[in-house]
Amino acid sequence: MKKNVLVTGGASFIGSHLVDKLVSLEASVTIADDLSTGKMDNLKQSQDKIKFIKTDLEYNSKAEARNIFKDNEVVFHLAADHGGRGYITTHPADVCSSFAVDHHVLEACSDTNVGKVIFSSSACVYPTDLQKDVGSDYKLKESDSDTSNLGSYLSADIEYGWAKLMSEVQMNSFQKQFGLKGCPVRFVTAYGPRENETHAIIALIYKAVEKMDPYEIWGNGQQERDFTYVEDIVDGTILCAEKISDMTPVNLGTGRRYKMVDVAKMIFKILNWEPKNLKFDESKPTGAVSRSLDNARAKKLLGWEPKYDLEQGLQKTIEWYLKTHKIEGSINEKALLENNPN
Repeated sequence: MKKNVLVTGGASFIGSHLVDKLVSLEASVTIADDLSTGKMDNLKQSQDKIKFIKTDLEYNSKAEARNIFKDNEVVFHLAADHGGRGYITTHPADVCSSFAVDHHVLEACSDTNVGKVIFSSSACVYPTDLQKDVGSDYKLKESDSDTSNLGSYLSADIEYGWAKLMSEVQMNSFQKQFGLKGCPVRFVTAYGPRENETHAIIALIYKAVEKMDPYEIWGNGQQERDFTYVEDIVDGTILCAEKISDMTPVNLGTGRRYKMVDVAKMIFKILNWEPKNLKFDESKPTGAVSRSLDNARAKKLLGWEPKYDLEQGLQKTIEWYLKTHKIEGSINEKALLENNPN
């Protein structure tokens, strides 16, 4: 992808991996990030080959936004106030701010004639009624949240999901009124190196590395998720930029479900450590009961399939965590709920 590319939120977990891949593909990459959750350390692999702009896209003037977005052929929009289930449950107003950021980004893309905008959406745009039964084999389809049909039934998973869903509606409105091109990409439980402890996989690894015993799992441990390794997310996102222009939403997921208690046991096995006792805390946020994405559209339109199964992804993520985490011998509960716990 030898294009001029802007990545909003490019210092974040997924954003930084996307930047590294774009640089390897010889794209000319600019990053716009306020570093509220992202880290410059995430960009050390590519820092000499990128342009970095520290800015808050929620509060930029139109003139400032135009200067940032002009001359870019593709915008990957990942900037958002986000985190894992604990964070988005306890920060409902904060995560809604992303709706305003998204409008400013789409407006700037339209004003500067950006060729295409790729938006990091979420599986949280889907109705929770479709995700309420343990052991379900139903895979969520893009048509289950059809934002091109405003007369249809729409629902989403708490405020974070509604903000993402309404931003997909915004994307369609900019296409209708201004001819903006792009694609919303619906991620599901992405994980991998550079992620923080508010997210499920890193939280489970964190507790195991710190040898928490009794080892605490939020909920009853039976809730099920479709986990997608970050490299697969990045590959699918770039393919969306190459192949989709008409705002067709695309799921990026493995189509496989894992119970949280089983994921914890996989982590114990990799670390060659096991707690004497498990503790299930059903007072903590857990989200949808059973979630998995149908990836048939991604296979058909993109030729995309996940390369990593969960065990492979966990192995790589744990290797990174052991290299970068300073063991304290205790759990900082705030780290599980706040993006910047210190």
